[in-house]
Amino acid sequence: MDTLLGRHAETAQLTALLDAARQGRGGALVVKGEPGIGKSVLLRQAEQAAAGFLVIRATGAQFEMELPFAVLHQLCAPLLDRLGDLAPPQRTALEVAFGLASGTPEPLMVGLAALGLLLDAVRERPVLCVVDDAQWLDHASAHTLAFLARRIGTERIAMVFGAREPGPAALADLPELGLRGLSEAEARALLAQAVHAPLDERVRDRILSESRGNPLALLELPRTAGLAGLAGGFDVPTVIEQSYLTRLRALPEPARTLLTVAAAEPVGDAALLWRAAEQLGITADAAARTGGLAEFGTRIRFSHPLARSAVYGAATAGERRRAHAALAEATDPAAEPDRRAWHRAQAAIGPDEEIAAELDASAARAQARGGIAAAAAFLERSVALTTDPEARVERVLAAARAKLAVGAFEVAADLLSSVESDDPRFDVLRGRLSFARYRGGGDPAAYLLRAARALAGADPARSRACYLDAMEMGVLTGELAAIVDAAGSAPPGTGTSTDTVLDGLVTLVTQGHAAAAGPLRPIVRRLDDEVWAGRPSLGYLAAAELWDIEVMRGTAERVVATGRESGAFHLVPIGLAMLATVRAHTGAFGPAAEMISEEEAIASATGAAPLVYPRLHLAALRGRREEAMALFADVPPRMSLSARWAAAVLHNGLADYPAALEAAEAATASGDLGMSGLALPELIEAAVRSGRPERAAAALRELTARAEAAGTGWALGVEAYCRALVTGEEDGYLEAIEHLRTGPMAVNRGRAHLLYGEWLRREGRRRDARAELRQAHEQLSELGAEAFAKRAAGELRGTGEQARSRTTEAEQLTLQEVHIARLVAEGATSKDVAATLFLSPRTIDAHLRNIFRKLGLTSRRQLRDLPEIR
Repeated sequence: MDTLLGRHAETAQLTALLDAARQGRGGALVVKGEPGIGKSVLLRQAEQAAAGFLVIRATGAQFEMELPFAVLHQLCAPLLDRLGDLAPPQRTALEVAFGLASGTPEPLMVGLAALGLLLDAVRERPVLCVVDDAQWLDHASAHTLAFLARRIGTERIAMVFGAREPGPAALADLPELGLRGLSEAEARALLAQAVHAPLDERVRDRILSESRGNPLALLELPRTAGLAGLAGGFDVPTVIEQSYLTRLRALPEPARTLLTVAAAEPVGDAALLWRAAEQLGITADAAARTGGLAEFGTRIRFSHPLARSAVYGAATAGERRRAHAALAEATDPAAEPDRRAWHRAQAAIGPDEEIAAELDASAARAQARGGIAAAAAFLERSVALTTDPEARVERVLAAARAKLAVGAFEVAADLLSSVESDDPRFDVLRGRLSFARYRGGGDPAAYLLRAARALAGADPARSRACYLDAMEMGVLTGELAAIVDAAGSAPPGTGTSTDTVLDGLVTLVTQGHAAAAGPLRPIVRRLDDEVWAGRPSLGYLAAAELWDIEVMRGTAERVVATGRESGAFHLVPIGLAMLATVRAHTGAFGPAAEMISEEEAIASATGAAPLVYPRLHLAALRGRREEAMALFADVPPRMSLSARWAAAVLHNGLADYPAALEAAEAATASGDLGMSGLALPELIEAAVRSGRPERAAAALRELTARAEAAGTGWALGVEAYCRALVTGEEDGYLEAIEHLRTGPMAVNRGRAHLLYGEWLRREGRRRDARAELRQAHEQLSELGAEAFAKRAAGELRGTGEQARSRTTEAEQLTLQEVHIARLVAEGATSKDVAATLFLSPRTIDAHLRNIFRKLGLTSRRQLRDLPEIR
């Protein structure tokens, strides 16, 4: 690769990226810098240096940001003849995303399909993907391209992005190459190359000063600003654009009009451009007179992104409207209805109800294709064109909801403040917006409570729904008690599911479990009831409060299924985290690791942070101190209660009872739904072992009330062994073992045997103790509850029997490797596993080689014979 002036290190970095890709070590690089700094030149140089590569290109466009998957479509266009080689779900997802089929695409399935196209192409030769103007990527393409960039580490694929600062948030964690201005010496050398005539030293110094080492400014300034002097006080992008404007003004009017139409049509579709030009009476010879500002071939390309923006900015409002109107007229309404609607909207002089309605339809289509960001943009523009006041209110609400969904919080807030309305739906959205923006700050429940009070007379049902929504927020923000007080003034219900849950939770907080469990239990167990559709977290926590592990599992599975079916992949990790936690509590540590691995795979693919609490619960139940302590540092404030429960379990397993007591006290102090109740048994055990019988007795009274109200085997079994701990009566241990003998709560079952064995040993009944402790050790060891198993082993030694150690090679595996090993042991191919974990088959094969090395295996068949993998 030839080295550009002043870009030796940057050129070397791009060369290294290409060389690594040739050897199967793919990667991505985001070249960032101000306009004119040389990003596009470096990208073109990378293309020229990619000998033997298939080079595919795409360019972000400011006006194209509203259309979902627009840039991804550009990038995949040369590979679409390979669509037939993809698995049917992937092919369908990509066809839907590109508008070739109807339906709702799963975003990660679209990414996997795009990866499949690249992997198919790379079998023939390495692939270089070049994406310029990445700051203008549409939302859906940005996330998909980021997914691809994170999944090519073992492939012959390189991806290079060019972006202005700060660039798309979706690409923020990719490696970056920041471009700065040239040094003075380099700038002088470039200027000398550009200007061959003698140059006055004062003029040269002025050019060097104004350009600040920006290469494009150095090349453009002498061309158009003249050598006699330069106007001062403007920044580099303005200087460069002014250079393009000077060139533009010298062109004949037909050429300028043609360039304006080209600037307004960012896709570069030549056929569309010439149809629009014909509408304006412009002939093909105008292309030859555009002064090199754009190339008119099979696709239209401007000489630089700033040339496009300069041309569009130089046009008057009327000229821009004429260009968009011509493009709208030239766009096929059947094939491209959304692009036509957008151009019509840009061409509108003022409010236009017909166009606003078209934009509404475009928003619905975009949302159906997974383009919520595009839907939000269409709706926002629709608001501006709406004439009917009532329709405006509805469209503002729809646009604000969409902007909230894509994280455009400031725009959503501006939309909500643009209409003076006492409609309570505005307060509902303000509450959700406040919660999304501040996560516990900003008093989000206050808006919902205000909406609830406003609706009390006119619409009692919606009023009560708002109170319930506020209550769910209160659970997550630690303000449940205050919201329950407010909900006491809710209008009377009519017996709906919402009424039952609202009244039940108010009763739970104010009167206790005995009064609330009866009404709540049936509705909590109706997993498909509409009351839980938008409140899965509330349903999950209510089930935990009633000690109903099957409902917790069902709720989690429903969240995962809903997320997969709807393509709402923000739901899938939440459901997987819930499900992993349920699996961990039941002692199914292997499946829990699978759920966590898949959740982490989605987080990695989307650039999100993985959810820490399922990993923390699993580490605590396993008794892995170092792993758990490292995770505690990553716990967000909203999950502190969950972390304190985990700390109490961890320290009880390690027999560090003072630390367990401190954590359990903190976990039970708030009285919030879910974990505070589950922390009571940990508090009781730690208090008894720490010599605090009075504290244990008080906690037992509360636990007994909860367990009797819940009535599940889990609750009654745990309450029984806690009662035995406090009273010292043997019957409680026997009762606990009987309650827990069947059912999924294997960890509690093993702990019941452990506690009974410890009591028997202290009573001097060594033979009986030995039998219980042996059973406890076997059960807990089999589960992988290492700390509790070690406690059992220590107690067993005290009876004169040596516990058999149980170590497995599988303990060396990471969570992801365990997941892969289990899937392969069940017969999945590398391609199947790759689809599950959003990885490439080559990456799966690399993981399998590590798994075989760690386990001393030579074939997939041997995995099926390992019980710890099965």
